[in-house]
Amino acid sequence: MKEAYIVKAYRTAVGKAPRGVFRFKRPDDLAAETINYMMKQLPEFDKSRIDDVIVGNAMPEAEQGLNMGRLVSLMGLNTEEVPGVTVNRYCASGLETIAIASAKIQVGMADCIIAGGSESMSYIPMGGYKPVPNYKTAHEGHESYYWGMGLTAEAVAEKYKVSKEDQNAFAYQSHQKAIKAQNEGRFKDQIVPIEVEEIFVDHSNKKQTKTYTVDQDQGPRADTSEEVLNKLRPVFAEGGSVTAGNSSQMSDGAAFVMVMSEDMVKELNLEPVAKLVSYAAAGVEPRIMGIGPIKAIPKALDQAGLKLTDIELIELNEAFASQSLAVSRELEINPDILNVNGGAIALGHPLGCTGAKLSVQVFDEMKKRNLKSKHAMVTMCVGTGQGAAGIYEVF
Repeated sequence: MKEAYIVKAYRTAVGKAPRGVFRFKRPDDLAAETINYMMKQLPEFDKSRIDDVIVGNAMPEAEQGLNMGRLVSLMGLNTEEVPGVTVNRYCASGLETIAIASAKIQVGMADCIIAGGSESMSYIPMGGYKPVPNYKTAHEGHESYYWGMGLTAEAVAEKYKVSKEDQNAFAYQSHQKAIKAQNEGRFKDQIVPIEVEEIFVDHSNKKQTKTYTVDQDQGPRADTSEEVLNKLRPVFAEGGSVTAGNSSQMSDGAAFVMVMSEDMVKELNLEPVAKLVSYAAAGVEPRIMGIGPIKAIPKALDQAGLKLTDIELIELNEAFASQSLAVSRELEINPDILNVNGGAIALGHPLGCTGAKLSVQVFDEMKKRNLKSKHAMVTMCVGTGQGAAGIYEVF
């Protein structure tokens, strides 16, 4: 089996949805501009040698529809020769695309693939514009298949005895770590600056245009506190513990990596960033969707022949504080290596982009810590009762 290496990895900043910095930026444009930036870092590379562009997206309709993957390939590479496809495993879509790209290269079906994800929750609401659950399935007692994520977070909090106070303390720490990381410039090297053009009508009813560059995540809040978070009311269940403050933010963003065969890496004399050692998805009860990583992480570790103690850094997507705490407690994850620069509660969760975004983040952080030839993990829960985990060796 061939080796597959990641040679480039970039992401946009993450904007708040629906009224954040990317509310005037389409998700296909976000993706295309990220890929275009990546290609500028390889000015001598022949784009026609790219075998595919695989784009993860959780709500593939409207501005994210019409096989956005192919459109992103056309827009980002400015050539008709490279195909494109869209992949949906909800919150794990971006990680799934990297796994697909790596697997195809390992078995000799490709030599170079761009993989990642893009999502705009400003343009497309959670669940899309026309969610149509199967009435028969729900009537047969499976209504939890269609539960909103907030209800599953409440179910996890109840089952795993995660208090509101603990959730809020976790959320507060997420913001504190993210603010510290921003102040130290820890995200600077991984973020593609994106120019946004905003068109609006001023107070005198005249059309105006302004442009600005987005190169910093919008979500982290230096002004929050546990006291403030404890005052927030539950939003998903009466008497519940899950609030807007201890849930991930709705977000917009894009992230992509370039995966190459070992032969091409050597031919072009490139330095690998990382390689995917293992990837696993697992199913759990949909009503407690958030515990998915509890099942996926052991599968990925077993595939890689590793133990949890062999992992240097872990990016566990913070869909909700309740599920993050349940997972970390059940698996006894060392908090010192978990989401060291904050998680989705502070930094945002652009659904289909997130798996790739977290991968980019952990590569960069491992490099900054000089953890060469060491292992990192990206993992998340996934809607309708799934979990996913990918283990990387980072160079």
